[in-house]
Amino acid sequence: MTLQINQDCVAILQSITDDEPTLRAGLPLTIPEEEELAMITHPAQRVEWLACRVAIRKLIEEQGALYQGLQKDEFGKPFLIDSSWHISLSHTGGWAAAILHKSRPVGIDIEPIREQFRRVVPRVLSADEIAHAASDPHRLAIYWCAKEALYKLYGKRQLTFREHLHVEPFADGAEKLVGYVRLPNHEEQLEIRCFRTGPGLLAVAF
Repeated sequence: MTLQINQDCVAILQSITDDEPTLRAGLPLTIPEEEELAMITHPAQRVEWLACRVAIRKLIEEQGALYQGLQKDEFGKPFLIDSSWHISLSHTGGWAAAILHKSRPVGIDIEPIREQFRRVVPRVLSADEIAHAASDPHRLAIYWCAKEALYKLYGKRQLTFREHLHVEPFADGAEKLVGYVRLPNHEEQLEIRCFRTGPGLLAVAF
């Protein structure tokens, strides 16, 4: 499934049906990527890791560009080789997602809706967000997914979900949310799009 977020931003969400050899066939991997893959021992996680790269390659090629692989910056955020476009990747059991934005940093996250989100509330949500979520598993999942997308967009360390990433209260079923990255020397308001699809939720921050 392809989602055209706006004229400069497009995302793809795919269920993973191929095995590792099929995913690797013809997929350009840099030496650091080969080394990173070698460190992943769980077979399902290896497949998800590869499926994300297959997804971003498909997006790039659909834009008429050549995919030459990924590198990571000093914070571990992936970026395209020989391209100024911005990307983000996400995966969960059986699903892979990727997004590109031609001019702005972007973040993507996919999540199933799980009861265990209730256990992480104190370290993830502010007091106002906890009050709004009201222990509802769907609202908690939206907050988590949206904040993951914000975290991936910002792409630097020393961020905590509770203190530095904020999401304004939203109506149930809303697709457009407002998020913030708030640091002592930096504040940024961002748009978040949230879709009920795939494994449960897909959030995009840009």
